[in-house]
Amino acid sequence: MSSEKLCWLDIRSAGKARQAIVEEALHQRIDGIVAADPADLEGLPPTVTKVLMPPAGKRPASYGSAGVVILAGDASARAQAAEAAPDVEFGRLVEITDAESLDAAIEAARTERWSVLEFRDPTKIPLEIVIAAAAGADGAIITMAKNTEEAAVIFGCLQLGSDGVLMPGRSVGDATALKATAAGGTGELLLVELEITAVAHIGMGERACVDTCSYLGKDEGILVGSHSKGMILCVSETHPLPYMPTRPFRVNAGAIHSYTLADEGRTRYLSELRAGSKVMAVDTKGRTRTVAVGRVKIETRPLISIDAVAAGGQEVNLILQDDWHVRVLGPGDAVLNSTELRPGDRVLGHLPTADRHVGYPIDEFCHEQ
Repeated sequence: MSSEKLCWLDIRSAGKARQAIVEEALHQRIDGIVAADPADLEGLPPTVTKVLMPPAGKRPASYGSAGVVILAGDASARAQAAEAAPDVEFGRLVEITDAESLDAAIEAARTERWSVLEFRDPTKIPLEIVIAAAAGADGAIITMAKNTEEAAVIFGCLQLGSDGVLMPGRSVGDATALKATAAGGTGELLLVELEITAVAHIGMGERACVDTCSYLGKDEGILVGSHSKGMILCVSETHPLPYMPTRPFRVNAGAIHSYTLADEGRTRYLSELRAGSKVMAVDTKGRTRTVAVGRVKIETRPLISIDAVAAGGQEVNLILQDDWHVRVLGPGDAVLNSTELRPGDRVLGHLPTADRHVGYPIDEFCHEQ
């Protein structure tokens, strides 16, 4: 199993958009282009793996410039093909439909340089079995996916995932989406140190606890702020508390009006998050990942307002539940109790540069106070 996830884009059904799809794939540094006709691989640069997958039962007279050829059938046919074309790597295509074909997939994953697996049924249990059975094998498992949603599941199976995904490229944008899915995380954010300037108890209001469907790390939480251009990193409840067990899936995030960063570069109000929503988890190094929301608890609690300022003068505000056990993160992974913050203390935050319209970044004038 490889830690580097491979992205193969299948252009066999690309139609008239094939040229544009290939150009995008090359720009996105897709690992492999898959075609049924050797002619469709001609002219591709050496930076991409040229993969030939001829129709079942058909063998082209020439493999052209293909570097990898994927064939169905038994090993003897591939051995004969390999003998005739020693400069080409051969792999096996297996369609998994029952227990017998699952055994064939396991054998391929253990012995073949390339195993391309097509699962007829939507369950991912057979893929999990193959991944577990082939652990430590030298070859690569490439699993076919219908779309990026399925690709994300395939990449995450058993936390190891398939070595790669083969996905159809039917329109421009598919290659970019597949690469983003393979990356898993959502990139990195620039975190900055903010200096606390004021802390005030402001009375009662509604606050939101965001319960995610993932375990969050001790240095991980979500960014929350009263304004879209300034947020503070609120830590998950992974650190021990004297009166209650840890809840490492939860962030006591802030008042319901607050913004947080979600998927697709959007901000969302804490009040509009629902089961199934996505939010961006961020650690103290700025590394990010998208996590699913399982529940949001909105309850009336006393609130505390925290003002901070960045080195460049950008003002940031965060309103939290006014309680000692609600915490934020500071430099050096420091876990800071919100009610003990004082002017001069330093916390970690993020300063988005774009204004927002219904959560999406937009270049327009917008003043928040």
